[in-house]
Amino acid sequence: MTSSTAPTPITALLADDEEAPREQLRAALARLWPELHIVAASTNGVEAWDDCLAHEPAIAFLDIRMPGLTGLDVARRLSALAAPPLIVFVTAYNDHALAAFDAGAVDYVLKPVDDERLAQTLTRLKAQLQARNQPATSQATPAAPDMAALQRLLASLPQAKPTPRPIQASVGREVQLIQPDDIVFFEADQRYTRVVHHGGDALIRTPLRELLAQLDPDQFWQIHRSVLVNSRCIAKAVRVDEGTMVVTLRGRDERLPVSRQFQALFKGQ
Repeated sequence: MTSSTAPTPITALLADDEEAPREQLRAALARLWPELHIVAASTNGVEAWDDCLAHEPAIAFLDIRMPGLTGLDVARRLSALAAPPLIVFVTAYNDHALAAFDAGAVDYVLKPVDDERLAQTLTRLKAQLQARNQPATSQATPAAPDMAALQRLLASLPQAKPTPRPIQASVGREVQLIQPDDIVFFEADQRYTRVVHHGGDALIRTPLRELLAQLDPDQFWQIHRSVLVNSRCIAKAVRVDEGTMVVTLRGRDERLPVSRQFQALFKGQ
């Protein structure tokens, strides 16, 4: 008697700060692709980024305009991961960027979601997922452009960088203002976030995922779900073994872990 193994379900994340269109998209996906497994329905960009790290979905449907991190911000962060999901932008605005997205590595759907248009998007996604699972030597018909095209597209778009603001930490009866340039890294635990800076340590209650929306992503890199490091303070990245990497810091003894998802940040030139 032979036993059969059920195929691994394809997973997806939905992100929209408005409940009605988020649930409309969920219902449309259930009609058109009932096998698709929705692992998270995020209510803003910061939550979407955190949920993507937690669930590693194969597909992410991102509203473009969300508080905290926009869909574009989330896509930029995802494109730097070792195994980024396929991105579909969802928007109520047919603005100038959408023509570029339609010609690039991702698709978009307009709100309210139309079943016929969404079906075209799902066909693209299925073809690209199939192409990812084929050997490199396969002669199959090429699918839609890959994430490299998304990275080039996102790099070409104007990026609004956050205005640097000091981190406020309570120390006894004082509120200490720590300038971002003085911060070496943030490390989160269950209740607090530790701020390690050139003048010492401090604890704050702001979660790491909220700090991501306040800091310059070119300067502060997330290298682990619990670690955000000032890239200017990194001396080198060291691969301990095939699955383990750490970074060392300039003038400090700490060795910070780099999770598998973020190891693609460190590529030799």
